[in-house]
Amino acid sequence: MLLEHINEPKDLKSLSIPQLEQLAGEIRNFLIENLSTTGGHLSSNLGVVELTLALHYLFDSPKDKFLFDVGHQSYVHKMLTGRRSQFDTLRQYKGLCGFVKRSESPHDVWEAGHSSTSLSAAMGMALARDLKGEKNKVVAIIGDGALTGGMALEALNHIGHEKKNLMVILNDNEMSIAPNVGALHHYLGKIRTDRHYQKAKEELNQFLNKIPAIGGKLAKTAERLKDSIKYLLVNGILFEQFGFTYFGPVDGHDLPQLMETIEQASRVQGPVLVHVITVKGKGYSPAEADSFKWHGASPYKIESGQMLKAVGPPMYTEVFSDALMDLAEQDKRIVAVTPAMPGGSGLLKFAERFPDRMIDVGIAEQHAGTMCAALAMEGMKPVYAVYSTFLQRAYDQVVHDICRQNANVVFAIDRAGFVGADGETHHGVYDIPFLRHIPNMAIMMPKDENELRRMMKTAIDYEDGPIAIRYPRINGLGVPIEKEMKPIPFGTWETLREGDSAVIAAIGPMIPVAEEAADLLKREGLNVRIVNARFIKPLDETMLLKIAEEGIPMLVLEEGSELGGLGSAVLEFYSLHHKDDMHVRIVGVPDIFVEHGSVKEQRQEVGLTAEHVATELSSLLPRIRKRVQGQV
Repeated sequence: MLLEHINEPKDLKSLSIPQLEQLAGEIRNFLIENLSTTGGHLSSNLGVVELTLALHYLFDSPKDKFLFDVGHQSYVHKMLTGRRSQFDTLRQYKGLCGFVKRSESPHDVWEAGHSSTSLSAAMGMALARDLKGEKNKVVAIIGDGALTGGMALEALNHIGHEKKNLMVILNDNEMSIAPNVGALHHYLGKIRTDRHYQKAKEELNQFLNKIPAIGGKLAKTAERLKDSIKYLLVNGILFEQFGFTYFGPVDGHDLPQLMETIEQASRVQGPVLVHVITVKGKGYSPAEADSFKWHGASPYKIESGQMLKAVGPPMYTEVFSDALMDLAEQDKRIVAVTPAMPGGSGLLKFAERFPDRMIDVGIAEQHAGTMCAALAMEGMKPVYAVYSTFLQRAYDQVVHDICRQNANVVFAIDRAGFVGADGETHHGVYDIPFLRHIPNMAIMMPKDENELRRMMKTAIDYEDGPIAIRYPRINGLGVPIEKEMKPIPFGTWETLREGDSAVIAAIGPMIPVAEEAADLLKREGLNVRIVNARFIKPLDETMLLKIAEEGIPMLVLEEGSELGGLGSAVLEFYSLHHKDDMHVRIVGVPDIFVEHGSVKEQRQEVGLTAEHVATELSSLLPRIRKRVQGQV
């Protein structure tokens, strides 16, 4: 076994090409075996085995900088840089991160859980290198899906203009998570399949190489001749127009050809782009057959490829999907919009039933936001289905194009709260603070799957501007589903349990935690009121004033940022209404980034547990006891 002897990149340098090819097979077997237990991003990593081997063989990491876009395709890189023995902890609490992590290794130079950032970062590193007078290589490895992101195109434009020495590896597997969309995707397909261009270029190069010396004007004529052939045979050489020297396409699983091409490209002055064709899921037939399913795999049986998933109530994403289809049958204005996440956002069934009303814009959250604003202003009902962590990328569009113009856009914000193994780059804990302060925005969160359906109806009926529904990446509670979707009275909270000792105002999946905490405190003779604070904006001012009049202490419980979240909104409300004697505590996500692990472990880390909530309320015990004894 060669893999047992590879503990750092220099261990590759003495291997022959056949040995590297053997090693590639061993790496694939290792990934397939280990991820069957831990889960993880299987298909993308199986596709970059030879590419990662070639880069570490030819270059000198960490002196030479590798930037992976997105960071989930870095498992092979982690294996080659001394972390193979930690793979049994992959994506586990306090274990190996599923993305590039700078604190794990000096070989991890750039962290990214979102796409399309590598080229901008590579440009920054190349600029810093040159300003410091250093000589290292900077290599960005970006997928064809990530290349469709607007930020990547901005960076291509700047890199080509500055002419910095920088290499871009375009890992082209015709997929991001879902199948890619857009003109750039089709352009890459044209390059992939144009064999005439490749053959003509090779023949011309062979001819020129036979001429003993080509100097001055003749050399320039030869270069123009090559350019003319490119333009003749491939309609528009996009990357060369951006100022890059283009190499490829090259088979990303043919190690000798791949290494020769990268080596040639490394000798070119200025920016170069190596177009590498890979197969997502390479070497494991279930993953090759369905790379979407195997993008982020749960534990599975290796022989059959069967995923090992717990059986339970439907996930909130599925409930959203079914509700949206039911509403779309009744309302022809409804249009679903997603930025490259039709599967993750639960819109595949919607796309089958309403193909003309399903729009996947690719990795383009900003474009999606502005487009939704325009759809709304033209009388449509756009439902922008997006993960909380990805909505961050469209903040300007939410403020400037949607809220400022009071466009009637419905935001379906999936993955609100902790997301588990994907960790800090994907948690949905910041959307309340960055949405709540924007004028015209309304925000809701359901306590269970039936209330999610009612909120969908509320949002579609709402005509006064943008409105957001946020829901978690977990299974529902298994409550009965009402066939008829009845809207919720706008801006109202709901009392779930009466009590006069204290109030817990909770949202979403924190309501069961609040109920458990209330049960703990009941043993101490305290009757805690549980309130479903389902409208985050606007607040239920009537209920808040009533609680203040009663003089009951309140704890606000949320699986979101304490800074600027629901608790902050409650404190602001009481301050504006001069209720200075109102006692309010906030239990939420503190001012830290919470790393990967299970959702349960993440909640325990920050104190989103019944025990901690009960302790926090008990810290108000003297006042509560006075209340119970009739002294207040």
